[in-house]
Amino acid sequence: MGRKQNLSPRPNQSHFHHSVTTSSQFETFRTLLCQLGAAIRDTLRAQQHRPVEQLASVAERSTADVIYEIDKVSEELILRWLEENWPENLPVQLVMEGIEDDQLVSFPTATPLGKTAYKLIIDPIDGTRGLMYDKRSAWALIGLAPQRGPTTTLEDISVAAMTELPTSKQFISEQLSATRSTNGVTSFHRVSTDLIRKTETRLPASPSQANELSHGFLSVAKFFPQCKAALAAFEEELCHELTPAAERAEALIFDDQYISTGGQLYELIAGHDRLVIDIRPLAYAKHGYAQSLTCHPYDLCAALVARAAGVVVETAEAPELAIPLDTTTTVSWIAYANVQLADRVRPVLTELIQKHFD
Repeated sequence: MGRKQNLSPRPNQSHFHHSVTTSSQFETFRTLLCQLGAAIRDTLRAQQHRPVEQLASVAERSTADVIYEIDKVSEELILRWLEENWPENLPVQLVMEGIEDDQLVSFPTATPLGKTAYKLIIDPIDGTRGLMYDKRSAWALIGLAPQRGPTTTLEDISVAAMTELPTSKQFISEQLSATRSTNGVTSFHRVSTDLIRKTETRLPASPSQANELSHGFLSVAKFFPQCKAALAAFEEELCHELTPAAERAEALIFDDQYISTGGQLYELIAGHDRLVIDIRPLAYAKHGYAQSLTCHPYDLCAALVARAAGVVVETAEAPELAIPLDTTTTVSWIAYANVQLADRVRPVLTELIQKHFD
């Protein structure tokens, strides 16, 4: 039997302010997260007339990542939007790329950490590099969890939204969201917006139901020069092991390097990809590279959306996403289009990860 994903709520920490979240509040939060995602999208869309050299210039370097000028636009918008729109009776701590882990940012402004009831984690632009060169959509990723202080993890997120940030020549943008209530019931929403006509179309989740990889996309994240050869060698052996001997001479498994965790999750939800593997932290540790250009918790804060669509999302070590909601922890993660594929591939994948990167 394959590993089951733990979607049950975690016990409260008594020293933080807590209130029981009702079903109507879950929907209120989902609406707020979607509105914020749309505001990020519309703000960035208004900036796309600027020269690439401006948007792609380095604004600063944080502990977690390089911050480009295009990132600063969205970060400033988020702080202003939360100050103007976040409900005062639902105090929240903000965790976001661009805010250091020792910095407390809360809404209403200056709310003490112990008085916040929720923790909001945001990646304003997941896929900055593709969007700033107008190559491919990026995604605004937002997740909300009950406040449990430093013990709050990605597994605690109960509301999440991911909003497509389209290229300048693209007039369709999708927004996907999900909630998980206190009784474990999960809802999934997917909407396609025509940005010219201002019309919306509801779409279903449609992850692939194939239980093998032949004639489908498998992606092992190797976006940067560091460890590219080592990750490619792992990928080649994995594909070899998962392909019948009679078919190994054919090109039956395809690769796609989408430099966006949200984009990778979307490709699984939409049925475009079958398996995504991002184990850069393991590869970098094995070969002595710095961990800055790896996946962080904010990159995976919309995992609830993919799970609600039927996608299996887990870490390289365990099915639970027991990753703290901060901006610096590195994350190795794997996502399968469906449970049957996960059950078939996971044993081979686990063995090869140990062989190559232990």
